[in-house]
Amino acid sequence: MIPRPLTHSSAPVLEFEAFRELLRGYAQSELGSARVRELAPSADREWIEREQQLASEIRGYIRAAGRFDFVGLTDATKLIQKARIRGAALEMDEIRTILLLAERAAEWREILISPPVMREPWKAVEDLSSSLADFREFLRYFSNKLLPDGSLDDRASSELHRIRREIERQKRHIQSSLQSFLRKLSDEGTAQEELITIRGDRFVIPVKAEQKRRVNGVVHGASSSGQTVFVEPMETIEQNNDLVRLLEEEQEEIRRILAEMSRRIGEQSENLLFALYVLAELELQFAKAKFAQEYECVAVKFLADGGEDVLVLEKARHPLLERNLRPKGIAVVPMAMHMDARHRQIIISGPNTGGKTVSLKTLGLLALIAQAGVPVPADRAELPIFSSVFADIGDYQSIEQNLSTFSAHVTNIDLISHTAGADSLVLLDELGSATDPEEGAALAVAIADYFRQIGCLSVISTHHTSLKVYAANTEGVLNAAVGFDEQTLQPTYELRVGVPGASAGINIAKRLGLNSTIIEASKRQLSNQAQDVAKFLDRLHAELRAASDERASIKRTEEELVRERKRLEAEGQKEQREKIRDLEKKLDGLLHDFEYQAREMVQAVQDRAAQQKLSKDAERRIAKMRREFREQFDNSVVAHATGADQGDPNARPELVKHVSEGDRVKLRSMGREGKVIKRLGADLFEVEIGVMKMKVPREDIAEVTSRPSANPVAAARAKGVSVSLVSDDLSSPIELNVIGQNVDDATREVERFLDKAFLAGMVQVRIVHGSGMGILRRALRTYLKHHPHVSNVVEPPQQEGGNGATVVELKV
Repeated sequence: MIPRPLTHSSAPVLEFEAFRELLRGYAQSELGSARVRELAPSADREWIEREQQLASEIRGYIRAAGRFDFVGLTDATKLIQKARIRGAALEMDEIRTILLLAERAAEWREILISPPVMREPWKAVEDLSSSLADFREFLRYFSNKLLPDGSLDDRASSELHRIRREIERQKRHIQSSLQSFLRKLSDEGTAQEELITIRGDRFVIPVKAEQKRRVNGVVHGASSSGQTVFVEPMETIEQNNDLVRLLEEEQEEIRRILAEMSRRIGEQSENLLFALYVLAELELQFAKAKFAQEYECVAVKFLADGGEDVLVLEKARHPLLERNLRPKGIAVVPMAMHMDARHRQIIISGPNTGGKTVSLKTLGLLALIAQAGVPVPADRAELPIFSSVFADIGDYQSIEQNLSTFSAHVTNIDLISHTAGADSLVLLDELGSATDPEEGAALAVAIADYFRQIGCLSVISTHHTSLKVYAANTEGVLNAAVGFDEQTLQPTYELRVGVPGASAGINIAKRLGLNSTIIEASKRQLSNQAQDVAKFLDRLHAELRAASDERASIKRTEEELVRERKRLEAEGQKEQREKIRDLEKKLDGLLHDFEYQAREMVQAVQDRAAQQKLSKDAERRIAKMRREFREQFDNSVVAHATGADQGDPNARPELVKHVSEGDRVKLRSMGREGKVIKRLGADLFEVEIGVMKMKVPREDIAEVTSRPSANPVAAARAKGVSVSLVSDDLSSPIELNVIGQNVDDATREVERFLDKAFLAGMVQVRIVHGSGMGILRRALRTYLKHHPHVSNVVEPPQQEGGNGATVVELKV
């Protein structure tokens, strides 16, 4: 997709080319570097948003530890087109260039199939890459045919393999013949040295120049000193001829193989060209993502027409300025700017070197970067889509064109005035300067008001008081000031929107030590109005600095309060958790004591039948009481921990005043009723709940539910009548079936079963667990052998279950 370019752009003035050079530093290959050089801002919203999304998705891929190697890729478009020509044969290096492209495309396709885990999907990347062809079969054809040094492997074809074997055999035969000939010449003193060399694909031997007539053969040259000539003996001329013929056959076969490889590449030309486009785009996105990561950039949100906000920048930074200051250890002061639908023009004023020009260049460059699809260095960036970006910044004086600085500015502003529209961004630096101050001020106000009326976004820097007054009195225009510390004589580069800036030229000159006589004279030259304005602006900025300092102090205090509150909350939660743990420990101990006392009372009963009745009844009561006790405890702890008990009259009630022996009372800690057996002190009572007796403080008594006279059971007991509850269940099963249960569930069932059987006075019971793989059988028998109620574990006969059951003998 070819994006629609801006109708006009002051990219050179705003240093967009320097930014592209910065971005090129993140490219790995010539292919990516060339793609970055082509990058340009666009006015096409769909393309811009797609590019911003691609950069964000690749940034997420990099954050997920994703990597990709683009090294070595080049623009192979011409080579691929050459391979389309019938009969054309690419060189080996050219084929290797195309194969590298196919390999990288295949690798990226594999990543698309199995991407790393990322926080957000990468739909834009998938849309870009989804049509990549599968090059595996194509690459398989070339595998084992190319060597790392760029030559063809012998396995490139059977004919090439045969020819090369013949060549090696012929070389060995020639070398053998020449070795014999050399030894003979050495004995005669004719050979220079026993060395065989090659001249023009023919094997020769070195012979002393004065002895060359004694060797019958063809001379193929001499050494640089002239003392040695290289002779091909007549005995090997025919052998060398055969070698040359074989070498020619080898080259012919290589040309045939390269032509076949080129034909294969030509068949894949469309897929390869698309892969080249995708990889170039991907490397551009990787470069943008790496830049965004290093410069802490944010994806730009593009505002629609008709919204309340038209431009929002928070903590925006000029990337080139940041690059230059980083090596010096200096941090860039970020800029903030906000324009809404009612205020589309800003007048920036303030002292020289305060950062007015930097603010204009930052805004202009970030607008171009954003519309080139690149994230911008800022914490927040919301911008419209500009159809054109104009900037009149710097000194345009031209001797060749006979233009003064003022003339050049006027010429440039005239072009802007005839070209800019409502969707343009106009940046004007030092408007109205370089001419008579009074006329320049009048001209500056007229120019500013012209751009306000056509509705474009415009930001103008100036020293003219008239423009500051114009901004203060004109609807839709905002004053802004750049900061300057008069104590240190250093700019703060902070942009404050809403107030005009003071030029402070006389004050700066005074602090720099200019002659006091001159300073006083300059003050007298100022009109009363100018002096009043200067004093007002000085006082206003002093108050702003004080307010800013106060806000910073309040913010620090708030942060300290937040930290202290969090610390106290953490300590309170820790203390609460410790109290809950202590309470749980006490509960567990209480439950264990209760169970122990209950079982002791059951075991004390001598009568077997009564024992059976009471044991089952006690077990049921124990289980019910444990469940109700735990629920009551959990509810109480949770309500107290969450504050749900606040306002509950039962959460912190008044102490019950009158508690007497025999009263039925409800306990807060248990959530159950009990009987007061005895008063142990002024605020301590012994309370009976079922078979359990406990010491209870007065604050644990929620209420007195009944007095002795109102309780018929208590009245009966007072008259000596015994009242008890007896279960009708007089039997206990002698067999338990746990087939199909897991080990944990079955073990819990067996434990309850043995307790009941033991309390019932049984001597022997049977547990059916099935055969299966034997896991449950082994686990249960191991558990039973160590159980305190078990005296012996026996496997029954086969007719009674065999290894599918276990007989348990209980202690009497």
